[in-house]
Amino acid sequence: MPLQLYDKEKILDACFQVFARYGYANTSTAMLAEAAGISKALLFHHFKSKKDLYLSVLDRCFEKGRRAMGFDALLENEDFFAAKEKATVTKFRYYKKNPALMRMIREAFYATPDELKTEIQEKFGELLTRNEREWQRLFAKVPLREGVDREQAFKLVMLTLDYFDHKYLSEVEEEKDLDETYLDNFLQERNSFLAMIRFGIEK
Repeated sequence: MPLQLYDKEKILDACFQVFARYGYANTSTAMLAEAAGISKALLFHHFKSKKDLYLSVLDRCFEKGRRAMGFDALLENEDFFAAKEKATVTKFRYYKKNPALMRMIREAFYATPDELKTEIQEKFGELLTRNEREWQRLFAKVPLREGVDREQAFKLVMLTLDYFDHKYLSEVEEEKDLDETYLDNFLQERNSFLAMIRFGIEK
């Protein structure tokens, strides 16, 4: 008999806690079944494998986070750099309230287990590409000096932002690390790098 939606969500939520705490490699099927309160046979009747279950949990995290953080509305902001800063602050505060989700996202996208690399790229690659295209659309409104290649400028800015995303997720290990002082220092450092790109470094 198929699981009701509510039951499936309960299973995904229970398994999310296990994956977030122990990571993909250190999580066993027995641990997942015990957390979900069902047999391994029933668990894998509905999810073909541990890998399939992990990707389903990640998909749920991604969708819940996107809705809760309101990224679609952020992308309507008129100013690219203001929207990026607002997105960072919003993400920071959401992760502070949901540290387990932060650990899950960090593993999935910044320390991807070898066994999952192909599947994560296939499952989320297009979504991430669409998201980047939306940022590129917003960047199109940024006035540039004559002779500056807009596509190259966008890539340079995104490389800088990606660097700081990696830095942030590698430095912040626990909920206690997510304080406003850290956020202020992080934004100040990131914005100083962006200012050098925007306004130049040569005298």
